[in-house]
Amino acid sequence: MKKEATATSSTFAKERKRVARVAKAAREKGAEGVRDAIQAVEIAPGVSSKAKVRQPGRRGPQKLPTKVAVTVRYSPEVLNYFKASGDGWQTRMNDVLRRHVEEQQRQQQDRAA
Repeated sequence: MKKEATATSSTFAKERKRVARVAKAAREKGAEGVRDAIQAVEIAPGVSSKAKVRQPGRRGPQKLPTKVAVTVRYSPEVLNYFKASGDGWQTRMNDVLRRHVEEQQRQQQDRAA
């Protein structure tokens, strides 16, 4: 699944990028330059000093963990149908299932009323 690049203009994002650049420069200088480069880093006002900089290749914590990873078996016809529609097929499959659940809930409410 391809992700689109999003531009962020938040102070925190800019600070993270700046700290990452300084850390990269420090690594390139070697052990002697590391201490000087790290001491030169100052945290911008409004940015928490306890904020963690995400390492490249590492996923940060989710803001709202709203989905659960599961293993499911589908018939080949269903899977081929959604995969044939291109990238984002899992999201579309989730949307179809969500609409079905909402419809079933509405029908149950109608029966109870």
